[in-house]
Amino acid sequence: MQNLFDNTICAPATARGGAIAVIRVSGLHALRCVDGIFSGRTSLADAPGYSIHYGEIHEADGTLLDEVVVSVFRAPYSYTGENAVEIACHGSEYIVSRILSLLLAGGAKMAAPGEFTQRAFLHGKMDLSQAEAVADVIAAQTAAAHRIAMKQLKGGFSSELAGMRAELLHLASLMELELDFSEEEVEFADRTQLRELVGNVLTHCEKLIESFHLGNAIKNGVPVAIVGNTNAGKSTLLNALLGESRAIVSDIPGTTRDTVEETLNLDGVLFRFIDTAGLRDSDDTIERIGIERAYDKLATAQLVLAMLDLTAPPGELLASAQNIASRVTEDQQLIFLLNKADVVPVDVNAEARRALSPLLSNPGRQLYAISAKAGVGLEDLRQTLTTTWRNLDTASETTLVTNTRHLEALQNAANALRRVRDGLGIADADPAQGIPTDLLAQDLRESLYHLGTIVGEVSTDEILGNIFRNFCIGK
Repeated sequence: MQNLFDNTICAPATARGGAIAVIRVSGLHALRCVDGIFSGRTSLADAPGYSIHYGEIHEADGTLLDEVVVSVFRAPYSYTGENAVEIACHGSEYIVSRILSLLLAGGAKMAAPGEFTQRAFLHGKMDLSQAEAVADVIAAQTAAAHRIAMKQLKGGFSSELAGMRAELLHLASLMELELDFSEEEVEFADRTQLRELVGNVLTHCEKLIESFHLGNAIKNGVPVAIVGNTNAGKSTLLNALLGESRAIVSDIPGTTRDTVEETLNLDGVLFRFIDTAGLRDSDDTIERIGIERAYDKLATAQLVLAMLDLTAPPGELLASAQNIASRVTEDQQLIFLLNKADVVPVDVNAEARRALSPLLSNPGRQLYAISAKAGVGLEDLRQTLTTTWRNLDTASETTLVTNTRHLEALQNAANALRRVRDGLGIADADPAQGIPTDLLAQDLRESLYHLGTIVGEVSTDEILGNIFRNFCIGK
């Protein structure tokens, strides 16, 4: 790890194309490295932290490259915890490229993706969950997603985990002490207290696990599967909602053979619409694969838009609706869309509504008559979507799990705690069959381990590599 800290790194911290660009430099020799190319009133080596300096950067032959403003941050009071400098220059790609070349010639190295934040973590400026929140803040597409990421960045999630781990550490330490005096049959860990504590922490764990369902929707968009028979108008609906021709529309059955996904922000709520292959019996191998994928997307979506063709025979329309409804769970929202309502008589529309009424008895199911091609009823559909999922915005005020790595760690910790709970239950029923203290202690240690991996109390180079390689360069 010392070799990492010995290196001075640099990278552009702003996107291309702006009027102003910022170049970050961090490391043991950051001030000296920038001093070698910067001409100001004073040397940066003598500059105090949190100070800003105007000056010029020259080429090696003395040619003026640009006028810049340089910000100085001294360790440990910087983002990375190291000496750091930020150079604000004009946004020309040529200027940025030349400044980076001069820094590299002066001994700096180009930063890897996420290396600035990785150094902040390794220097104790933030824990691992907070470091991951940095990427979420950058990627946030809605106010709700931004609030969740900022709360995690400020340590809200970390505080909850710290409380859980402190309780488990207390009990684990008592059990370890008990093991040290095993020959004297001393019971330091009160079993009643242990059962209560394990139950409380497990409940908290399960609550966080359940929150992933909502947290993932806020972060990545509410998954909406558009399903139905061939030529029901699924691709036309997707294009109409997006306001652009994203999916191929054709009268030829089976045009869509794979899923097409696009996100759309409706009044601050992010939706991830998934156009799927038409549902029908087919001898085409590729089309059958697409149909299986359609059913997979239906099973994982939080909202299902069942496209029904009003011009189809009544029996076919009803069979399609029943097929989709049979695959939707109580946790999913289902909206039947009677498409092509603009080209059928009113009585046909009414008859379809009567036929489908038994399928609407379950809560969370609705029906609308629309025309995806003509745009009829689409505004009502948009209003329903945003109204139904408006709670995503208020839910973002609570602690929600949005990261699959955190979810997996919580699930593993919960499984270990369940083993402790079940082992204590066996002892209550039959003391002779009770789980030995050393096994209970091992399960407690395992739960602590998994909770620790979330905040980086336990980490490996492989874990860190997987996390930070997904960051943008310069962060």
